[in-house]
Amino acid sequence: MTQADASTPFEILLAYERLAQAHVAAAAEQVEAPGLWRGIGFRIGGQHMVSSISEVNEILTMPAITVIPGTKSWLMGVANVRGNLVAVVDLRGFMEGSRTPINDRSRVLVARQQGGAVGLLVDEVLGQRSFTDENIPLVDPVVDDRYGRFVTKRYDLGGIVWGVFSMAALVKTPEFSQAAA
Repeated sequence: MTQADASTPFEILLAYERLAQAHVAAAAEQVEAPGLWRGIGFRIGGQHMVSSISEVNEILTMPAITVIPGTKSWLMGVANVRGNLVAVVDLRGFMEGSRTPINDRSRVLVARQQGGAVGLLVDEVLGQRSFTDENIPLVDPVVDDRYGRFVTKRYDLGGIVWGVFSMAALVKTPEFSQAAA
């Protein structure tokens, strides 16, 4: 719409209203389409992972953390998230033994577990990813054994291999729940 189409603010609003009424909305996106799986993509070092949307309750920028003495190095401490204490774990620290460098892209994925929530520090959140039946899972084994017990499938999507990371399996492992040094 140009200035020549309408000369007064009222005429401009009327023109917008006519356009809005004439607009035919496209069919709503199917949220639960057969064979469709959606997850939150993230990066841990050089590994691209995706976890089910149902496993990720929230994505946070790096919160203020209170360190807890006498814990393993990968347990960063606890954060107050809207009045709830959330343990924050350096996921790369737990998986690989090396600290995640914290920068502007660092995020904390909040996952619910029995007895509360846990925050998992990742290098970067890469947004929502969708997989369909056409994205055939890779059958070769996971390259890094440290991730093998938490990665249920792997997909090649656009030349990037995505491991389907089970946060539920992670929080149930004995070594994850034993954070005392």
